[in-house]
Amino acid sequence: MSNKITTSLHTLPVELAYRILDKLDVLDIFWSLRNVCTRINTIVDTYYPYQMLTTLDLHHNQIGAAGTQHLADVLRNNATLTTLSLSNNSIGDAGAQHLAAALRNNTKLTTLDLHYNQIGATGAQHLADALRNNKTLTTLNVQSNQIRDAGTEHLADVLRNNKTLTILNLSNNLITDTGAQHLADALRNNTTLVTLDLGSNQIGATGAQHLADVLRNNKTLTRLSLSHNPIGDDGTQHLADALRNNTTHTTLDLHFNHIGAVGAQHLANALRNNKTLTRLSLSNNRIGDAGAQYLADALRNNITLTTLILGNVFGGNLIGDTGAQYLADALRNNSTLKNLLVFFNNNISSTVQKQLKREDNRMK
Repeated sequence: MSNKITTSLHTLPVELAYRILDKLDVLDIFWSLRNVCTRINTIVDTYYPYQMLTTLDLHHNQIGAAGTQHLADVLRNNATLTTLSLSNNSIGDAGAQHLAAALRNNTKLTTLDLHYNQIGATGAQHLADALRNNKTLTTLNVQSNQIRDAGTEHLADVLRNNKTLTILNLSNNLITDTGAQHLADALRNNTTLVTLDLGSNQIGATGAQHLADVLRNNKTLTRLSLSHNPIGDDGTQHLADALRNNTTHTTLDLHFNHIGAVGAQHLANALRNNKTLTRLSLSNNRIGDAGAQYLADALRNNITLTTLILGNVFGGNLIGDTGAQYLADALRNNSTLKNLLVFFNNNISSTVQKQLKREDNRMK
C-alpha cells in the first residue's frame, strides 16, 4: 500500500503556490494570507501582483475597529502599500489606535485617508503619538472626525518636530479659535507642512489672526483653506496684512467666510505688494460692486495672481454690472490672470458678461 502524500501551501513548490494565488483576488491575498505563517508570508511577498499593490481603497465598507485591527496587523511589515483610504468606515478611536500601532513600524505608507470615521480627540491622540516617530507618512486626512480643539492640540504638538508630513486636512472638525492657536504655535517651527485645510470649522477673526501671525514668517506653508469659517472682514484683514510681505504662500481659499467690501479692500491692498499668491477663492461672500472695484484696481498692477474665484455653483458675491465692468477694465492691463470665475450666482447682465468673457479669453 503506497504512502499517502499530503500537500498544502506550506509544502508546495513556490511556482505551484503562485499558480494558486493567480486564482485569488489580490485583496483577498492581502486580507487572508498575510501572517498565516512565515513561509506563506515569504511566498506572498515575492508574488508579483502583490508586489504591485501600492494603493488600497476600502472607503465606505464599515469595516469597524475589528477590521481595522486585522488590516493594521498586515501593515506593520507591509513593504508595498503607499496609499490607504479607509474613509467612512466607523473605525472609531479604537481603530485609530490599531493604525497608529502599525504606523510605528511601517516604513512605506505615505498617504492615509481617514475622513468621516468618528475617531474623535482620542483617536487623533493615538495618531499623533505614532507620528512622533513615523518617517514616511506625508499626507493625513482626518476630515469630519469631531477631533475638536483637544485633538487638534495633539496633532499640533507633533507638527513642532515632525519632518515628513506635508499635507494635513482637518476640515469639518469643530475646531475653534483655540485649535487654530495650537496649530499656529506649532507652525512657527515646522519646516515641512505645505498644505493645511481648516475649512468648515468654527474659526473666527481671532483664530485667523493666530494663523496670520504665522504666515508672516513661515517659509513652508503654501496652501491654506479657511473656507466656511466666520472670520469676517476683521479676520480677512489679519490675513491680508500677513500676505503683504509673505514670500511663499500661493493659494488662499476664503469662500463663504462672511467677507464684505471692507475685507475685499484689505485683500486688494495685499495684492498690490504680494509677489507669490497665484490663486485666491472668494466665492459665496458679499463683497458687492465696491469689493469688485477694490480687487480690480489691485489687478491692474498685480503680476502673480493667475486664478480669482468670485462666484461658483455654491454662491456668488452680489456683484452686478458695475463691479463686472471694473473687472473687465482691469483685465485690459493685467497680463497674468488666466482664470476669472465671476458669472455664477452674481447679477451680471448678458451684455457685460460677453465683454468680460472677451477680456478673459484674450488673456488665455
